Amino acid sequence: MLKKSIIALSLGAFVLSAAPHAADAKTLKVQASSKAGDWAHRFMTDKFAPKLGEMTGGSLMIDVLPTKAVVPHRETIDAVANGILDGDLNAVSYFSGRDPAFAIIGDLIAGYDTVDQVRTFCQYGGGKEILQKLYDKYTKGKVHVIGCGPYAKEAFVSTIPIRGIDDFKGVKVRSPEGLAAEVFKRVGAAPVSLPFSEVYTSLEKKVIDAADASAHVNNHASGMYKIAKYPIYPGIHSMAVLQFIVNKKVWDKMSKSDQTNLEMWYQASYDAMRREADLEDQAIAAEQRAGTDITVIDWTPEERAKFRAIAVGAWEDFAAKSPLAQEALDAHLKFMRSTGLLK
Repeated sequence: MLKKSIIALSLGAFVLSAAPHAADAKTLKVQASSKAGDWAHRFMTDKFAPKLGEMTGGSLMIDVLPTKAVVPHRETIDAVANGILDGDLNAVSYFSGRDPAFAIIGDLIAGYDTVDQVRTFCQYGGGKEILQKLYDKYTKGKVHVIGCGPYAKEAFVSTIPIRGIDDFKGVKVRSPEGLAAEVFKRVGAAPVSLPFSEVYTSLEKKVIDAADASAHVNNHASGMYKIAKYPIYPGIHSMAVLQFIVNKKVWDKMSKSDQTNLEMWYQASYDAMRREADLEDQAIAAEQRAGTDITVIDWTPEERAKFRAIAVGAWEDFAAKSPLAQEALDAHLKFMRSTGLLK
C-alpha cells in the first residue's frame, strides 16, 4: 500500500512539473480592427484564438478583443507600448497621421493585384522591417513587430455603376483620410471621411454614392448590397494591411518556444483567414451574378492599369513627406519590379 502511494505521489509530481505553472501561463490581451460579430472577428475568436493555447500546452493564450474595446482604434500603438494592451491586430494605415510611412506600408492603394503579393512583401520583402523602424522611432523600442499583411482585397461598394476611371468624376466616395483620399481625388471623385459604422446609413441617405469599405464577405454581412447594387469585385483599390505587434517587455519574457509558436500561429491564422475569406467572397459574387438585382462589376486590366498609374503619383508625393515614407516606398517599388508589377 505504501509503495502504491509513493508511485501515485510521484506520478502527480510529474504531471505538475510537465504542465505549465499557473503563474507562468500568459493570456495576451490584444485589440483587433474588426467589430464584434464581423466575419473576421468571429474567425479569429472562434477558430484561431483557441489554437494558440493548444500549440503551447496552455503556457500562452490569446484574447482577441473587438475594435475600441479598450482604447480608440487610433490609440492602440500607445496602449501596447505602455502595457495597457499586450498586443494589437490593427490596420496600419490608422496611424498615417503620425508618419506618412504608415500610409505607405498600411495600404499602397492600387499597387498590388493579390493578397499573397502584399503578404510576401510584408513578411519577406522588407515591409516588416520598415514597420519595426517606425515603432522603434515612435515608441522608443517598446513595441515588437511579429508580422503584417492583409487577409482580403476589399470590394468596392457603390450605388451607381463605376466601370472605369471616367465614371469616378463627381462621385462622392467614403474614403479613409490620407493616401486613399488623394488617389480618389486624382481620378475626379469627391472623398468623404466617415467611420465604417456610418457607411450604410450614408449610402441609404445618399450622403455618399460609393464607399471604400471592407472585404466582400464583411460588406455582405453588413447588408451593404441591399442598397449598393453595383459592387466592384475583385476590388480595384484597397488591401488594408493589418499588423501584429506586441509589447516588447511581454515579448522578451516569453520563452523561445512560445515566441516561435506565436509567430507560427500568426502566419497560420492569417493564411487560413485569407483562404476562407476568398472562398466566401467568390461564393457571394457567384450568387450575386446569378441573381437579377445586383450587378457585379469587374474592371478590365486596362482600366486597372490606368488607375495604378494615377496612384503612383500619389505614392511619390506621400513618400516625399518623410525619410521613412521614402524608404517604405523604395522597398515597395523594388519588390514590385522584381515581381513584374511595375517596370
